Amino acid sequence: MASLSSAKEMEVSPCNLLSVKIIQIKNLRKADLFSQSDCYVSLFLPTASFKKSWTKTIKDCNNPKWNETFCFRIQKKVKLGENVCLTFPLDPKIQEELEVEFSLDSIPVPDEHIVTNGILVSREISCLEVQANGGKMMEKESREKNFTFTMQGSFEETQELSLGSKLHPADPLVFHYIKYMESALVIELPRKSHACCSSGNTDEKVCLTLPVDSLHTEKEVTLSKDKKIDLCVKVKDWPKDLDVRLGYELCLDEQILIHKRKKIAAVALKKALCLQKDLQVDEVPVVAVMTTGGAARAFTALHGNLFGLQKLGLLDCISYITGSSGSTWAMSNLYKQADWSQRDLSGAIAEARKNMTKCKLDLFSIENLKEYSNALEQRQKEGYKTCITDLWGLFIDKALSDGTCSGTLSEQKHALSHGQNPLPIYMVLNTRNNYSLPEFKEWMEFTPFETGLLKYGAYVRSEDFGSKFFMGRLMKKLQESRICFMKGLWSNVFSYNLLDSWRALDTSEESIWHRFTRDKIKDIEEMPPQPPGPQELNTRLVIPACPFAKVLREIITQPLTTPEFYNFLMGLQLNNGYLDNENFHIWKDTVLDTLPNQLTATAEYLFLVDTAAYIDISYPPLLRRERKVDVILHLNYSSGSQTSAIAEASRYFSKQGIPFPKVDLSNIKDEDLKECYVFEDPRNPKAPIVVFFPLINDTFKKYKAPGVKRSPFELKQGEVDLTSPLSPYGLQSFQYTEEDFDKLVGLTSYNIQNNKNLIFQALQRAIERKKHQEE
Repeated sequence: MASLSSAKEMEVSPCNLLSVKIIQIKNLRKADLFSQSDCYVSLFLPTASFKKSWTKTIKDCNNPKWNETFCFRIQKKVKLGENVCLTFPLDPKIQEELEVEFSLDSIPVPDEHIVTNGILVSREISCLEVQANGGKMMEKESREKNFTFTMQGSFEETQELSLGSKLHPADPLVFHYIKYMESALVIELPRKSHACCSSGNTDEKVCLTLPVDSLHTEKEVTLSKDKKIDLCVKVKDWPKDLDVRLGYELCLDEQILIHKRKKIAAVALKKALCLQKDLQVDEVPVVAVMTTGGAARAFTALHGNLFGLQKLGLLDCISYITGSSGSTWAMSNLYKQADWSQRDLSGAIAEARKNMTKCKLDLFSIENLKEYSNALEQRQKEGYKTCITDLWGLFIDKALSDGTCSGTLSEQKHALSHGQNPLPIYMVLNTRNNYSLPEFKEWMEFTPFETGLLKYGAYVRSEDFGSKFFMGRLMKKLQESRICFMKGLWSNVFSYNLLDSWRALDTSEESIWHRFTRDKIKDIEEMPPQPPGPQELNTRLVIPACPFAKVLREIITQPLTTPEFYNFLMGLQLNNGYLDNENFHIWKDTVLDTLPNQLTATAEYLFLVDTAAYIDISYPPLLRRERKVDVILHLNYSSGSQTSAIAEASRYFSKQGIPFPKVDLSNIKDEDLKECYVFEDPRNPKAPIVVFFPLINDTFKKYKAPGVKRSPFELKQGEVDLTSPLSPYGLQSFQYTEEDFDKLVGLTSYNIQNNKNLIFQALQRAIERKKHQEE
């Protein structure tokens, strides 16, 4: 990626030596009624070292004193030469306190060059190459046993090799690791013990740890008196450019597309709104279509809505289409055609009709089951972890498409090359094991250009998603997932757990299960109280839940299955001031946001689920301030309440401080809903104008087209059952009759056309706002 980093992102960071002195604990609580605790303090600073340190254990004492000092090589945290003594109140009720002293000194090492977007930090990487020869190892033993080389914190972590001879050396091992981290190479050799036991000889392990700083040239390593190996060690910098784009701005491809799209939209808006003058590019509002989940109902209804927009001449006004779950099935099918929005959508609707009405029984034929099995086996060979979600994707592709599983997300760029179509954005949530969605979820978007996590401002090329990364560098390229597997991912209905299911039934802010099973986290005020500086985090005390509550939480937060993909943030670290960064702050809504060592950059895998598991929307990508979206057409396909998702979204964005109009439809029953509502925040021009279309059947019952009444013989075509238990459009239905398909497409197309004036008024209002902003 050519434009991954700019000069402003590169920083020079001096390395210093942080000394942490554990002094004492006062008034230590008792272990039980009769005895004092045996106490020690552990220290772990993962940005400086991969190993944990411990003080000595002081037994049976209520005021243990250590005065032990531990050193870490870090970037600047406190002032050089300054001693800072802090007292942390562990339990104010009994005045239990921990005293710690911090100091920082300079060390004579080169400054480190880092790349950061203010949230994530990519550090320098070194490459350690290890050439091992047999040396004085017994030739027979070296053939029988493998050496294990481990470098904790490196990308490779652990590797094995059989030793070669002087004449035929083994291939070298390579480890990539963070240059300025406290790292070590651990060499481990199993050997036979001659001690007798009932099972015969046993394996023992001979281990040797070599600090990386001491490895510079060829070295003979002694394992025992008569066993040595020759090591040739080379350490060198690895100046590979970043393959993860760190930045909140739009990628260059998207910027170019939107510029082209605005020129097309200017012509379409002038014609549709009968404007007297041409619109300049900066006067053209950015218009988006926001769709929801709804399985086959969403797949079908989206075709009808888009057909209605095409009949109004508005498809060319749209710059973005976002989707989740079932709506992504329609989107991914449409983008197989390079010019789908320029064609008469009757053809795409006819293809969707053929797929929705065909018999689905043969999806489970022996021939198709073998095909699914072969596809999953091939996916495993490509390096992916497979699960039922992949089978789900194969089923969707076979049921609602041509079943060839051909194409990839990045190949959809051919439908964007001339700005001929809106940019499609597919939406999921990144989650975490042992947490419910209200506790931990992160919005993640997929476009044909990039895939990224909104909160962190980190993106990779879509063709690289699923590959292995380390510290922002692409380390192992996997073949891009085919679109059929992405359909399964975007509509993962197998990710629900009991805790989230109970949340759907319990409308209270926090259920008893959340409170009972989670760890307690509270701020620890310094004494005397001092407000944190701009580069500091508050100190927090984490009190783990009781063992029974932990086991219970594991049970109620265990999903049926969750697709796992290699985490492209792996190894990246959090910037000291990440919490103060405005871009991070607006998406900060998880219990782990103030615990940087537990956020996504430390996870090996991303756990991705359908957005409907939290709120059935795909708004977040459109509310990135860089996209400057002016008008959003909300096309709702949710089951149940037609207004709960948009109302919940409005409350969520208000809580996050994200500009969005207030939505309150609580006094309107679903059966009394109108076909269209417009929401606007007149006090905040940065909030988009939202044109909301609930999925209802109102005037369509009597009108077959806007202003054209049905004859008595045509009334049956207006009977569209969307809500009853016998509705043909339930989430479980994957096959419609031709009549039911036509009714739903006709209804959704009609609802758009019948509310032409409200849509045009919203567009006109957006143009006026753009002009006032320029003034």
